[in-house]
Amino acid sequence: MSEEIRDLKDLAPEKEPELPAGAEGSEVETAATLPEKEIPVKKMPGGWFAGTGRRKTSVARVRIKPGTGSVLVNGKPYDTFFTRAQDRLDVLGPLEATQVRDKYDIIVKVHGGGPTGQSGAIRLGIARALMGADRTLEPALRAGDHTSRDSRMVERKKFGQHKARKSTQFSKR
Repeated sequence: MSEEIRDLKDLAPEKEPELPAGAEGSEVETAATLPEKEIPVKKMPGGWFAGTGRRKTSVARVRIKPGTGSVLVNGKPYDTFFTRAQDRLDVLGPLEATQVRDKYDIIVKVHGGGPTGQSGAIRLGIARALMGADRTLEPALRAGDHTSRDSRMVERKKFGQHKARKSTQFSKR
């Protein structure tokens, strides 16, 4: 038993490994010393940038290109596709936050869900495409909370119940 311990001590290095020049062993890496997080740029032929957005059960495929500021959703202008003012504001949110409303043409294909889910999906898709097109817009998009996906989904219906949470009336007897 003691021979095994002695053999292990022989295998252990006598001195600590050398650190690269300028590095201190006791320092913790800060955000300034870490490399920047790379954002995958989805550049398409013809100068288009792509972004995908999801919300509830809706999926939006967004393409942007420098242009005049037109926004087409499934072949229609966004203000005729969305009838509620809140949905229109959701779609234009990332563009207004970065002040590039009239600088990009946007084409969106969206399917699934209803108007609220579709407008939220388009919002995320536009934000992701803008980050791919221009890295300097990222802080404004993050500050406006346009880059995070809303993960809330509808709860499923359980068997023996009327809906997801609604159940039959309890009867003691």
